[in-house]
Amino acid sequence: MKLLVFVLNKEELLEDVLEAFIEAGITGATILDSEGMGRFLTYEIPLFADFREFMKGNKPYNKTIFSVVEDEKKIKIVEKLIEKICGNLSEPGTGILFTIPVDYAKGLVREEDKMK
Repeated sequence: MKLLVFVLNKEELLEDVLEAFIEAGITGATILDSEGMGRFLTYEIPLFADFREFMKGNKPYNKTIFSVVEDEKKIKIVEKLIEKICGNLSEPGTGILFTIPVDYAKGLVREEDKMK
């Protein structure tokens, strides 16, 4: 089991990304509003105000999507779908996708439970 985390830099693609999750068989996720450290430092801490010019063009806010995925094959599927929507994740400013091992989870609705 893995915790899949995707930081989506282009908020306008959220609906398409969520459809990709569903297409990959990932039917549950949590979505949080988030902002990068660079944006926060640039706009909230006066000491770093000179970085505003450097940050121009970067999206100020993003969405972070979390999902606990039991079938790890789904992760590769959703990765390919996300890259079709957002572009190559190796390119700066596209987004960040990573997983973390989950050794315990309680409260998840399993696919077989949904069928009952």
